Amino acid sequence: MKVFLEGQMDASRLNRRRFVFFSAVFGLTSLATWFVADLYWRGNKGLSGLELVLLLLFVPLFAHIAVGFCTAIAGFYVINRGGDGSRISRSAPEGGPHRLASTAVVMPVFNEDVSRVFEGLRVVFKSVQHLEGASNFDFFILSDSNQPNQWIREEIAWAELCKQVGGFGKIFYRKRRQAINKKAGNVADFLRRWGRNYRYMVVLDADSIMTGEALARLVTMMEANPSAGIIQTAPRTVRGESLYSRLQAFANRIYSPIYLAGLNYWQQHEGNYWGHNAIIRVQPFMEHCSLPELPGNEPFGGRILSHDFVEAALMRKAGWGVWLAHDVEGSYEEGPPTLIESAKRDRRWCQGNMQHAWLLTARGFRPANRFHLLMGVMAYVSSPLWLLFLILSTIEMVNQASAGPPDAAYMIPDTTSLFGYPLAVPEALTLFSLTMLLLFLPKFVSVVVLLGPGDEAAGFGGRWRVTLSALLEAIGSTLLAPVNMIFNTRFVIFTLLGQGVQWVAQKRSADEDGTDWRQAIITHGVQTVFGLVWGISSLILIPAYFAWLSPVLAGLVFSIPLSIFLSKASFGRRARELGIFVTPDETRPPEELRQLERNLEECYRHLPPFEPLRADYGLMQAVLDPYINAMHVALLRQRRTSTVAREWFSKLQLRLLREGPGRFTTKEKMALLLDPQSMIYLHRELWSLPSGSLAEWWRLAMRQYNVIAAVPTTALYR
Repeated sequence: MKVFLEGQMDASRLNRRRFVFFSAVFGLTSLATWFVADLYWRGNKGLSGLELVLLLLFVPLFAHIAVGFCTAIAGFYVINRGGDGSRISRSAPEGGPHRLASTAVVMPVFNEDVSRVFEGLRVVFKSVQHLEGASNFDFFILSDSNQPNQWIREEIAWAELCKQVGGFGKIFYRKRRQAINKKAGNVADFLRRWGRNYRYMVVLDADSIMTGEALARLVTMMEANPSAGIIQTAPRTVRGESLYSRLQAFANRIYSPIYLAGLNYWQQHEGNYWGHNAIIRVQPFMEHCSLPELPGNEPFGGRILSHDFVEAALMRKAGWGVWLAHDVEGSYEEGPPTLIESAKRDRRWCQGNMQHAWLLTARGFRPANRFHLLMGVMAYVSSPLWLLFLILSTIEMVNQASAGPPDAAYMIPDTTSLFGYPLAVPEALTLFSLTMLLLFLPKFVSVVVLLGPGDEAAGFGGRWRVTLSALLEAIGSTLLAPVNMIFNTRFVIFTLLGQGVQWVAQKRSADEDGTDWRQAIITHGVQTVFGLVWGISSLILIPAYFAWLSPVLAGLVFSIPLSIFLSKASFGRRARELGIFVTPDETRPPEELRQLERNLEECYRHLPPFEPLRADYGLMQAVLDPYINAMHVALLRQRRTSTVAREWFSKLQLRLLREGPGRFTTKEKMALLLDPQSMIYLHRELWSLPSGSLAEWWRLAMRQYNVIAAVPTTALYR
């Protein structure tokens, strides 16, 4: 097998690529800036203070768009010529011989759907078992769950999975006592304890799926490229139920190939890490990727929330390569089911990316990594800048309207205006056309390529359906853009004002009813009012400007019904039946995805536990069931406790037996579950004390115990 090293592309060739790429960005931005400055200058024979501010805002905003456009065009160039010869995936051809080594597949979880986590892990584990050399892989569930029920369900699910697939000694479960530094701290804790046992580590999210072939290819790439520190795959979004998640999955599947190919074209071995579905060389990661503390307090300072970009920069600083294996098949993830859930995720990402502003001038970082950090910051800062730009443009138009018509020398009959630019000269129309070209040409090119020779369009429902889906996606993304702009503007402001974000479990599956009206009104009400006030004012004062502003206003004014409509799982299913927003991952799914669907359907069709016991069902199992109690105690670390602590635990034990768990706080329940002596004592006393000395809750639990125990364990995971 040919060994592919990053040295295959010399520095001069890579520099030429980057020179062409960034020159194109600079050229497009300079051209557009010249148009804007010329329009302002002609209209008023000079630049006013407000127009100068608008011009200064325009430059970084248009440059941000130009980067995306040039990335897509570079990707189209690469794909059109048969692929980039300097991509790392060439060192491990699909279906070729594999070179495997000791690898830990780790999945950090926090209050996730237990069925989804362990059925997903089952699919990945069984896929790996078909590989020659499967013994090189070990699997770890790293739990930071802080709910008693969740904790016990995870332990039961782990034990059941290991029994069913023969996973003892290959699949491990670890629950941290203290969830310090969130996911980054969870992975760091694993590496401190077991990292030296493995050459590589593959990090998965709770909703990740990777095929055995994909995992084997990643390890083979690492073995063939000894200077590679991280190889990131490009996971495809799958299992979308709601209309929103299906729209996002379709856009990801159809548009991302050219963007990812273009990204790899200029970044090469100085890529980025996205935090999951990636393989990491453990030793250099442990030595060089410890996260620094940022100046100040959270949310803008303190511990780094978005750790992945920083870890990639630290790996490159140490001289190791970070690659994007964008064409590796078999890497999947799930997306948020609703617009509101997507916004909640963006709230966390916004705070983390804003923190990266501290690191833009960090000593030793490579220019490519600084650019990645800058683009991460701009992904959210651009929203308040766009909003400010549009508002100031409206003010500028009102000023022009009140001042009367501009100099007749620069006017042509029946002119209108565009975002503050008087459409009095041909340059205005040229600027508008250029902006639309940068935004929509990559999408158009992606569709044209898909509709070309071959049967690739069949995986998307056929040529007509893929065309219709692309048109609907363009309309949907246009309406969603201003809504996300307002969301991100709020998030940036909250972060700057010191309002941090709490670490909460991400909702990954759609409810049948979707977003209700109350939730939508609370979330989007301010956006709707803002859009109405802005639109009515523009219509009254400057009707011509209102026409250009209408796409932005439509998304804001109709954000409530739009959010509800897109959240419906029933609409998503209907779209799938009609062949709208379908992808090859649905029409031609790999066996791993088909197996996951079958497993989850079986899990979710069972009835939930007996309702009066449901709130504390996990605690009940850990105390009452002999097998679960013994397993739970065996997984706990024995710790010495003081006399005062033992007295406190004794009081908790008596209260729990006599009163039941109804009045216990989550902290008290977790304390008991963390103490092996308490769990042994409670189990023994529960089965030996006369029923009259036990709380009614426990007597009911014991009567229902045999009935509930007859239900398959997988039915209780959700």
